[in-house]
Amino acid sequence: MSQPKLKKVLSPLMLWGLGVGYVISGMYFGWNLGLAEGGTYGLAIATFFIIIMYVTFTFSYTEMACAIPKAGGAFEYANRGLGKHLGFLAGITQNIEFVFAPPAIAAAIGAYLNLIYPSIDLMTFAIGAYLVFTGINILGVKIAATFELVITVLAIIELLIFSGVTLPEFEWANIQSNPLPNGFSGIFAAIPFAIWFFLAIEGVANVAEEAINPQRSILIGFGSAILTLVILCILTFASAVGVAGWEAVVYPVGSTVASDSPLPLAISYVVSNDHFLYKLLVGIGLLGLVASFHGIILAGGRATFEFGRVGYAPKILGAIHSKFRTPANSLIVNMLVGIVALFTGKTGEIITIACFGALGLYIVSMFSFFALRKKEPKLERPFRVPMFPLFPITALVIAIVAFVSMTYYNFNIALVFMGIVGLSYIYFLLFLNHKME
Repeated sequence: MSQPKLKKVLSPLMLWGLGVGYVISGMYFGWNLGLAEGGTYGLAIATFFIIIMYVTFTFSYTEMACAIPKAGGAFEYANRGLGKHLGFLAGITQNIEFVFAPPAIAAAIGAYLNLIYPSIDLMTFAIGAYLVFTGINILGVKIAATFELVITVLAIIELLIFSGVTLPEFEWANIQSNPLPNGFSGIFAAIPFAIWFFLAIEGVANVAEEAINPQRSILIGFGSAILTLVILCILTFASAVGVAGWEAVVYPVGSTVASDSPLPLAISYVVSNDHFLYKLLVGIGLLGLVASFHGIILAGGRATFEFGRVGYAPKILGAIHSKFRTPANSLIVNMLVGIVALFTGKTGEIITIACFGALGLYIVSMFSFFALRKKEPKLERPFRVPMFPLFPITALVIAIVAFVSMTYYNFNIALVFMGIVGLSYIYFLLFLNHKME
């Protein structure tokens, strides 16, 4: 009996919704923690270079995604271009990114709902979100992608409303207030939080097998998503910090503990907490978190599924549900690992581990790009990166600098990341490699 296949049901519009949806929670929380490290100028400079990295990376990645439209994404490209050992490395870094990003977002979902229902513990909301959205993803990719598109559009509308309310109060003096509290070193310390603005956009490639006409759809989805996100990033940053300075969107009044809710903090300087617009921001702001949470669960399920399908992880992870034709086992395992991470209660550290995974993925992917160009020059490439080799080299250099900087400023977390990668690779060598041979 043949293995059921993934359904091809995703349109370019759905791919745009997924691409923006994966990332949009980064506009609602997390990025403001970079202000505590670098101040306005520090985070702005870090974000400037990270935008360049993501634009050049996205165009380079799109070439590979259109040429090799497989659910494994970066893992598939590295496996084909660099061999199975570096392919495994790409796959495990991708899985770290997609498994550790959702618990950070789940914690923020719990924090937002706790603002509305303070009598209910935020962990109850966070775990409930995992169960609900993993369930939706199991039921079918078209249902999941349609839901993602709707909530992504609502989340974008809310960001535009937020900017419309706060920009009239914008003052340059607020941007220039204590702009580099930790000096130039703060620029490098702010890097993981600049990455959080765009983390996981590459997840579009992981649903390539489920796209209608993937060679065309992936290009449109990727290109329009990165353009949308760059505009939203600049708009959100300026309108939030311009109201009352960077401290106002990091620390609640009377507190020295950094907040996971920067936009409600910013808008509270314009309208009161019981104002309709404040409640709308909290309510719809939750949808921005849900969009990324739900979308990354979707992409992560495909990444883990492909890992199992080719034998780089237990085969049970590579099974497709016979009725729903979704990678149900991978989705459930990712959820269980995410809930364990959620119980650590360390949102900033979890974000940083996810960023390490992302940067590892970007670095190996760009090496894969050059390897594929050399090894398979005749591979059909419906899209070719502009300004070759400048774009992939730029993405690679910035990703390496960012990885080294993050390691320097987050050495203990880097050790945790390296430990996960190292132990996974040992497991691969001892139990899986010989089976494949």
